[in-house]
Amino acid sequence: MSRRVVRQSKFRHVFGQAAKADQAYEDIRVSKVTWDSSFCAVNPKFLAIIVEAGGGGAFIVLPLAKTGRVDKNYPLVTGHTGPVLDIDWCPHNDNVIASASDDTTIMVWQIPDYTPVRNITEPVITLEGHSKRVGILSWHPTARNVLLSAGGDNVIIIWNVGTGEVLLSLDDMHPDVIHSVCWNSNGSLLATTCKDKTLRIIDPRKSQVVAERARPHEGARPLRAVFTADGKLLSTGFSRMSERQLALWDPERFAAHEGMRPMRAVFTRQGHIFTTGFTRMSQRELGLWDPQNNFEEPVALQEMDTSNGVLLPFYDPDSSIVYLCGKGDSSIRYFEITDEPPFVHYLNTFGSKEPQRGMGFMPKRGLDVSKCEIARFYKLHERKCEPIIMTVPRKSDLFQDDLYPDTPGPEPALEAEEWLSGQDADPVLISLKDGYVPPKHRELRITKRNILDVHPPSGPRRSQSASEAPLLPLPSSTSQQQHTLETLLEEIKALRERVQAQEERITALENMLCELVDGTD
Repeated sequence: MSRRVVRQSKFRHVFGQAAKADQAYEDIRVSKVTWDSSFCAVNPKFLAIIVEAGGGGAFIVLPLAKTGRVDKNYPLVTGHTGPVLDIDWCPHNDNVIASASDDTTIMVWQIPDYTPVRNITEPVITLEGHSKRVGILSWHPTARNVLLSAGGDNVIIIWNVGTGEVLLSLDDMHPDVIHSVCWNSNGSLLATTCKDKTLRIIDPRKSQVVAERARPHEGARPLRAVFTADGKLLSTGFSRMSERQLALWDPERFAAHEGMRPMRAVFTRQGHIFTTGFTRMSQRELGLWDPQNNFEEPVALQEMDTSNGVLLPFYDPDSSIVYLCGKGDSSIRYFEITDEPPFVHYLNTFGSKEPQRGMGFMPKRGLDVSKCEIARFYKLHERKCEPIIMTVPRKSDLFQDDLYPDTPGPEPALEAEEWLSGQDADPVLISLKDGYVPPKHRELRITKRNILDVHPPSGPRRSQSASEAPLLPLPSSTSQQQHTLETLLEEIKALRERVQAQEERITALENMLCELVDGTD
């Protein structure tokens, strides 16, 4: 009589649970744009959601604690002239978020810790370089102020947000629309999927395709791909029969023949390898292999259901669990990735009644370690956002070291110039044993190169009103220009600080008024 051996895993009993109704965010008009992005971004301070807005694109930013019904007049982040297609929080500054739009621009915003009294309309910087709409954004995981954007012009641009300059432009690697882009753990490589049904691994600093795999999934629907912690790739796609699939690929794996008999191999002049071996049925085989392209067969392949919804993969490197969320689905499937066959292990499915319009994924440093929470999603409905908490049941109230290894923190490991010069560094890790406290508001500093070479426009000057301060006359010499410019910048900075102080004062008075009204009731 055979005994079934149960696989040992601390994540075998992970279960999902929707937050209570009073912890959701109500009355939010989620965007109806037909674009396969998550429409939601979250960090330990804020929740950002792309919303419907007239006269351009907008998104709303809420403090995590501001649950319940959202006022219809709550300030938005507006500035794009077209719909917002993607948003992404900076991993090294919880107050900085980037947005991409149908209007071909990327805008970077500084979000204050206090609630603004009116819409935020002035970005810290606007990045212009794409000729068509921009639908993908991704910050570099370890380098400060490095942002990637991909547009409908089939171009990937890597920016230095601190200066507004283009660091790299990858404009001849994709013949069609780019569907997804993902950095590896130290930001040295990119994984991209494209409408031409090809999965590529790219070294951006060499502008070189390191490896590629044509048609990793046979279906016609879009692909998605993410790196795992050990350099493998997870891809989601469709079979010819429209069955949704999850595949695991190892670019460094070289498996030739599956039979048990000995193999022989010789190099060709071009660097390829001829091999002789046997199949499982003892048939002799001759193989020709390219060591630079090991995407011949996936390490593992999981087939799921038949549906049209594109699966968005969210990978947690600390637990090596991938969560699959399909747009229009009402469930979240999750799998554990291991080094032992069959490599991809199904864990469970969280199901609910309402379909999801989008999904936000909280970084590990924003989780509640006292409740053994290993993941938290923010599920978008038509008019609300609902947190979903993934928990490992444990009896002890002590900190669980095995569930919470050191995780990437908010400090960058490199500067943009260091990364561009060829340096790589792993993320700077922090411990969650004592809980994570978000750092105080840090200002994103923008440095414009050669700003003194920009001359003021020629033409008639506007008339001065009685309420305005007198403007400085235009100087003639270079030294006078520099002095005048510095004076103007200092005055602008002082005025901005004054306006910010007044807004904070207004917010404080409004809070006092609310407390007085509540007290009289």
